Amino acid sequence: METIFNRNKEEHPEPIKAEVQGHFPTWLQGILLRNGPGMHTIGDTKYNHWFDGMALLHSFTFKNGEVYYRSKYLRSDTYNCNIEANRIVVSEFGTMAYPDPCKNIFAKAFTYLSHTIPEFTDNCLINIMKTGDDYYATSETNFIRKIDPQTLETLEKVDYNKYVAINLATSHPHYDSAGNILNMGTSIVDKGRTKYVLFKIPSSVPEKEKKKSCFKHLEVVCSIPSRSLLHPSYYHSFGITDNYIVFIEQPFRLDILKMATAYIRGVNWASCLAYDKEDKTWIHFIDRKTKKDVSSKFYTDAMVLFHHVNAYEEDGHIIFDIIAYTDNSLYEMFYLKKLDKDFEENNKLTSKPTCRRFVVPLQYDKDAEVGSNLVTYPSTATAVKEKDGSIYCQPEILCEGIELPRINYDYNGKKYKYVYATEVQWSPVPTKVS
Repeated sequence: METIFNRNKEEHPEPIKAEVQGHFPTWLQGILLRNGPGMHTIGDTKYNHWFDGMALLHSFTFKNGEVYYRSKYLRSDTYNCNIEANRIVVSEFGTMAYPDPCKNIFAKAFTYLSHTIPEFTDNCLINIMKTGDDYYATSETNFIRKIDPQTLETLEKVDYNKYVAINLATSHPHYDSAGNILNMGTSIVDKGRTKYVLFKIPSSVPEKEKKKSCFKHLEVVCSIPSRSLLHPSYYHSFGITDNYIVFIEQPFRLDILKMATAYIRGVNWASCLAYDKEDKTWIHFIDRKTKKDVSSKFYTDAMVLFHHVNAYEEDGHIIFDIIAYTDNSLYEMFYLKKLDKDFEENNKLTSKPTCRRFVVPLQYDKDAEVGSNLVTYPSTATAVKEKDGSIYCQPEILCEGIELPRINYDYNGKKYKYVYATEVQWSPVPTKVS
């Protein structure tokens, strides 16, 4: 376990032939790009959390039944500043960086004040996003980095905030049939409001504007007001069907006031997230044609959600599948101080990841009796009408102990049969692919 979690991974900037057990079909041609944390120690400093490590890009080139591998660290501004200083100088979500102790007290005071409204890192270590013919490394901040898919060279930095007023964005966007990107971000206290913003990035620009970036044509589709001005919901992904966007506003929230004072208080931004197990989880459906939130209010019990699996429409219902937890213990388990040789023995999930299927009737009798189940689709999932007119939803449990779900994206937003996931049981260490 120590060799997996605590050692900086080496780069392989030039392609090397991978050893293959069995064989790949000769028709499989192309490049698979992957992204993730790679470097956790810089000089004498170490990151606190596994998810904070410097982004390491990977490519697997499939050609004539052979596989060639290369990897390269993302040369973000964060990476360059850290390497130049030979220490961690840019804060990550689980690690707060502080001024150089050699600086005088006035310089240190200014640095502390400048962090009151933090500028987030561009260490884009979670996913790869395709925009037209271009590829970008992404995370959950307002920064993304363009990369060369052939060489893994780092190119220009893009700040979403220059095109749409958001401070955070998901790392799991969706693509429509035309290749346009749909993504969501959080706008924190913009003009006195905190809201969730759905936006579209076109896959191409008009011929006469070929020199312009797709981001200059970014379009805000709609926005959803946060239920709390200073406590917006954390979210990592969202769902999509042919006609609707599925957005889950969970009671796992970011405290803006705590985040604004985190640097002064000497704590990381992750400590500013809190889960209220007594609260409700609200389910939003945005009509892609009207660009408005469906008026009916749907909710379920408190839960923590990272990954949507898929969603689709059938017989007047929206069916969506997610992986959910009953607490927020997962993130806490990946602090590096816990990742030792006894990790698996000493760390157990207190909430097992559960694949839940919600079946929500968008077309139902408005005069239905209070307490009646409005679901007419064949499922054990329920949607019960409450006295105030809201709909209380309970899911069908499909299975337990899986995470990191993937589907054939050709079926995204459509009825589907298969999901690929890692089996995690009661430990966060994947044991097999299902």
